[in-house]
Amino acid sequence: MNDQQQQQQPKTKMSTIYLNQNAGGSWSEFFGDIYSGIAVGIGHPKWIVEKAIDQGVKAISSLTGMASSSSSADSSSNNSSIDNGKLDGSLKVIGVGYGRTGTYSLALALDELGFPTLHTQHLYENQKIFTHFVDNIFYKSIQQDEVITPDMYTPDFDLLLDGGFTATMDLPFALYYTQIHEIYPDCKFILTVRENSEVWFRSWDVLTKSITQPAQYGSFFFTHVNRLNYYMRWLFSIVNSDKTYLNAPFPLPPQNKARSISSYEAHNQKVRNSIPSSHLLEYNVREGWEPLCSFLEIPEANCPSTHGIPFPKSNSARAVTWQAYSSFIGPLVLTVFILFSVFSLVFRKVTGMSVISWCLFVKAKFMHWTNESLKERTKRNKNKMGMKMD
Repeated sequence: MNDQQQQQQPKTKMSTIYLNQNAGGSWSEFFGDIYSGIAVGIGHPKWIVEKAIDQGVKAISSLTGMASSSSSADSSSNNSSIDNGKLDGSLKVIGVGYGRTGTYSLALALDELGFPTLHTQHLYENQKIFTHFVDNIFYKSIQQDEVITPDMYTPDFDLLLDGGFTATMDLPFALYYTQIHEIYPDCKFILTVRENSEVWFRSWDVLTKSITQPAQYGSFFFTHVNRLNYYMRWLFSIVNSDKTYLNAPFPLPPQNKARSISSYEAHNQKVRNSIPSSHLLEYNVREGWEPLCSFLEIPEANCPSTHGIPFPKSNSARAVTWQAYSSFIGPLVLTVFILFSVFSLVFRKVTGMSVISWCLFVKAKFMHWTNESLKERTKRNKNKMGMKMD
C-alpha cells in the first residue's frame, strides 16, 4: 500500500476511542480500564438516543416538506464517503480470529496504518451493513429456528466498501474467509489468537455475561438493541454449536465451555488449512507493530514503532465489564432524570411549589407536629405524676 492510498483513506470512528496505554498490572491500568470502559459504554446508548432523535426529526421534516433537502444532503455525503472508501474496489485485510483475541486493539492498529476497519462493536452504527446481516442471517435464523452458517449464505461484502471500509475485525466477518478469499484474492487475513484456549474462553465468558443483561432489558425499549439481541443469539449459537440460543427465553443459557473451545480451535485450524500462508498472519497483539507492518508491507519508515507510537491496547475483560455496566446504568439514570424533570414541572403547575420546596414544607410540618406531640406527651406525663403525688 503506497503513501497516497494511505492519505486518501478515511479514518473511522475508532480513531477517537479511549485507549489505555498504561503499564500492565499497574493502578493506572486498572483505572484506565474503568475509564475507557465507561466512556465506550456510554457511547453506545448515546448513539442509540441520537439515532432515535434523528429519526424523529426526519419524521417531522417529512411532514413539513423539509425531507427532500435533507435527504439530498445525506445522499451527497454518502456518495462522498463511498468514493473515498472504495479506492480500488477491494477489501484489503480481514481479521479471522474469534472475538476476545485482541481484535479491537488490532482494529485500532489497522485504522492507524490507513486501513479503515469495521469492528463488530460498531457494526450497528452502519445501518446498511447491519440490516443486511440481520435480515438475511441473524433474524432469519431465529425465524427458521436453524442457524444460517457461512456455507448456507454469502453476504454482500461490497457493502463494506460502500461504507468506506477496507478491513474488518471480529465476528461475523471472521467466519466468511473462504468466500472473501475467492471474491478478493489479493486480500490478506490475520488470525488473532490468545496464549491458549483456556485463556480465550475465560475472556469470552466474561464478555457474554457482560452483554446479556443489557441486551435483555434494552431490547424492550430500543429497536437497535433488539437487533443486537438477534445478532447475539446467532453468535452464541455459532460459537457453542447449539441452536438452543436462537429462541431460548432470557436469561440465556451459559456458554458451554467444551463446545466453545472446540469451536474456537476448529475455526482456527480451518483458517490455517484454507488460506495460503502468503496471505495469512497468525498473530498475538502482544507481538506489537513489527510483524503486522511486515505482513502488510508497510515500509519500516512508516511503521508506528519507528516513531515510538505504542501499539493500541483496548477492550480488556475489565473494560468490557464496565462497558456493560455503563451502557445499562447510563440510560437508566437518564430515564429517571427525564421522568423526574417532567414530574417536577407538572407538580409545580398543580401545587405552585417545586418538589424541593414541598419536601421542605412537609418536613417543617412534620417537625412541628413531632414537637407538639412531644410537648403534649410531656404535659400528660407531668399531670399523671402530679395526680400520683396527691
